[in-house]
Amino acid sequence: MTSIAFIGLGVMGYPMAGHLARAGHAVTVFNRTAAKAEAWVAEYGGQSAATPALAAAGADVVLTCVGNDDDLRQVTLGPDGALAAMQRHALYIDHTTVSASIARELAAARGDLHVLDAPVSGGQAGAVAGKLTVMCGGTAEAFAVAEPVLAAYAKRTGLMGPAGAGQLTKMVNQIAIAGVVEGLAEAVNFALAAGLDAASVFDVIGAGAAQSWQMDNRAGTMARGEYDFGFAVDWMRKDLGLVLDEARRAGVTLPVTALVDQFYGDVQALGGRRQDTSSLLRRFRP
Repeated sequence: MTSIAFIGLGVMGYPMAGHLARAGHAVTVFNRTAAKAEAWVAEYGGQSAATPALAAAGADVVLTCVGNDDDLRQVTLGPDGALAAMQRHALYIDHTTVSASIARELAAARGDLHVLDAPVSGGQAGAVAGKLTVMCGGTAEAFAVAEPVLAAYAKRTGLMGPAGAGQLTKMVNQIAIAGVVEGLAEAVNFALAAGLDAASVFDVIGAGAAQSWQMDNRAGTMARGEYDFGFAVDWMRKDLGLVLDEARRAGVTLPVTALVDQFYGDVQALGGRRQDTSSLLRRFRP
């Protein structure tokens, strides 16, 4: 049994922490909304702590899954932050999608910890099913220590390079997704406008070169105007902002990504801030 602190019980962190508890680990949770932590304890056992520091004290592994750079800095380096309270040689894993710069900052904050930046892909459904993909940045030693922990909710893990490499890999992931979802939105809109049966169309072309995870899982729901599948437009815009900032620093142009980011801004203006990323179709069919 491993002593684990899990900080951040949002739509991803709540089920991920649950998988750790079900795997037999001793889990202490912290969440800014204490009622959420209490609900988690009622469902999975373990215990909750009043601060990130109290959750992290004495833990073998500390994990965070919060909102953005500012949230992460608060729960790790702020007053009552987790990092200062961690015991020497413990493992710290951050699952938040944040900038590569804060990932490197946290990796350098204490030289006596194993640290991984480890953003995930798979969305809320993947977190609930325990089938996330985890992209890690850090040392090979830290990754080896982390693999048995990550196995509780990951279908695939990979060490992508040194600190920050996990976050950079997640940026590649979001670049690829943005272009695919926009292309699918245009395809669904065209099929409907042409009077075609969308289900039949995507059943046929989904067996060919046009196939993608997004087509398999979202073409039908998009055609029905259903957009309640987890990863919200607000979070995608946050992620794409990180991507575009990093691209500017690297001198890389991302014209399609920048355009799709603007399109998500249109969806926000239509009231779709909490709808999932497939709601790009709303630009054509509000």
